[in-house]
Amino acid sequence: MLNIQSIDHVGIRVSDKQRSISFYADLGYEVLSDSGFDQGHPVIMRHPSGLILNLLGPATDKAGENVLMDEPEKFPGYTHVALRITSAADTEALMESLGVAITGRHTFKGMTSLFIRDPDRNVIELVERTGTDAE
Repeated sequence: MLNIQSIDHVGIRVSDKQRSISFYADLGYEVLSDSGFDQGHPVIMRHPSGLILNLLGPATDKAGENVLMDEPEKFPGYTHVALRITSAADTEALMESLGVAITGRHTFKGMTSLFIRDPDRNVIELVERTGTDAE
């Protein structure tokens, strides 16, 4: 068994550094390091929850499309990150105030999920768990 302690960070390739920094800052992330994005060094951002993002770039092809989610062919790879939230209602109100569209919803056994997309159409699932069923 691999002794995993937690997720260390999530790396996301982005096409527009400033637009992505602004989007994630609106979600509560702050920039820790920005030292050479155009040379392949990540912009490192941290959320108060401790989750670290590495914004990588710049993307050089298919800007504005997500080949894992938006294409009819289904390629292998990570399709989204799911983040636990305390309140779907509060999150929905925040997204509305920020002008971020809710692109999907799912409710199942005490779990409510809202789906949003970042500026490069990367999918973020926001999950509230109110029941005891974690499946």
